[in-house]
Amino acid sequence: MKPELTTLTNGIRVASCRMPHVETVSLGMWVGVGARHEDAHEHGLSHLLEHMAFKGTASRSARRIAEEIEEVGGDLNASTGLDSTAYYARILKGDDKVALNLLADILLNSTFDEAELDKEREVILQEIAGAKDDPEDMAYEMLQETAFPGQALGRPILGTPSSVRAITAADLKGFLARKYAPQTMVFSAAGAIDHESWVRHVEALFGGLTPLQDGDVPNAHYVGGVSASAKSFEQSHLLIGFPSPSILDRDYMTAQVFSGILGGGMSSRLFQEVREKRGLCYAIYSSVWGLRDTGMLAVHAATGARMVDELTHVVAGEFAGLAAEGPNSAELQRAKAQLKAGLLMALESSSVRAEQMARHLLVHDRLIAPSELTQRVEQVTAQDIQDFVRNLLTQKPT
Repeated sequence: MKPELTTLTNGIRVASCRMPHVETVSLGMWVGVGARHEDAHEHGLSHLLEHMAFKGTASRSARRIAEEIEEVGGDLNASTGLDSTAYYARILKGDDKVALNLLADILLNSTFDEAELDKEREVILQEIAGAKDDPEDMAYEMLQETAFPGQALGRPILGTPSSVRAITAADLKGFLARKYAPQTMVFSAAGAIDHESWVRHVEALFGGLTPLQDGDVPNAHYVGGVSASAKSFEQSHLLIGFPSPSILDRDYMTAQVFSGILGGGMSSRLFQEVREKRGLCYAIYSSVWGLRDTGMLAVHAATGARMVDELTHVVAGEFAGLAAEGPNSAELQRAKAQLKAGLLMALESSSVRAEQMARHLLVHDRLIAPSELTQRVEQVTAQDIQDFVRNLLTQKPT
């Protein structure tokens, strides 16, 4: 199960991991281009581009694309993030070439037909409307916007109704030609896959692409502050965020362990104090995300409007307690065990393994062994946690 990596002459990286006794393959193309790479007038373009890739090519209609992957029992999908976009498939052993041919067609030969574009705009407008009906989605959008105002990182990935309506087929083609460069592409596969064959197929279809030069995105600038919406829902959703280490920072794993201690499970401090002892909410948790230049730690809870003040004070008290005394040895070990188990259990999925290899290459420019990740977890000390939260509390929250 040792991953293999080949870099093509044009800079495309091709990774694979053969998983014995698995009868399927998860594969895809991850490109290091996402919502944060959009200019202001392109807001929502990355997500719309991902949708339009499936809406017809020079040789296949949208229906034919769907039929071809399902004829071999597979599925084809895509997703857009802040810093990357993924196009991926899962198919039976031996059908990886079918899936890759389809991915090549939608990435290299999409027509961006105007009629299809008009229809897909409406689909995304409904998706945006759905997010506005979901208080959790709204709260996270507000958190990002308040933490990173006036930046692509602070804008919702979906775009706004006005920005989506303004995007043209020419905009999509221009963005694709300008941003989807071979050196930002990773093809990753896991499961019943042969590395040499996988490399040959990728090279045959994508080896002719030429490297491109495009300007770097500006580094994120965290600001923070307070934002609120008076829109009526059954509950009040509260998020409290702090700037956190980037995924490249030595303290990123410390942030992960701290998040586990604070709100990572039913034994965490927040769950025990806020839900079990006080009954202030049904669920409360903390999470950490990181990009190459920034990161964020956030606590999320949904509660009754009359309980928001008390809940906020309790959360602040848990931060203060960890800053003053640090974690005890038992909760530190529990958080480490949870984190290590989560890392290793997830890798039993071929889809997760393929995605993890791709993300490691996009972010770290190398494949990282699971043993190295678990070793990093083990190296986090109680003093690291205490120093981390003390520094966190000197930052302006969101």
